[in-house]
Amino acid sequence: MVPILLVLLLALILFGAGFALKALWWIAIAVLVVWLLGFLMRGTTAAGGRGRWYRW
Repeated sequence: MVPILLVLLLALILFGAGFALKALWWIAIAVLVVWLLGFLMRGTTAAGGRGRWYRW
């Protein structure tokens, strides 16, 4: 009985981790798209780097 419960617990943990990793991949792709759009649409002013939409 205990091995069956351990296998079911492991399956639940792996399913949860797989779902979380898939969600993190979608978030990472969304952030990458926003970053690329900001990089491509930034202004062409070179004085002091004012054309960047991020601060770093």
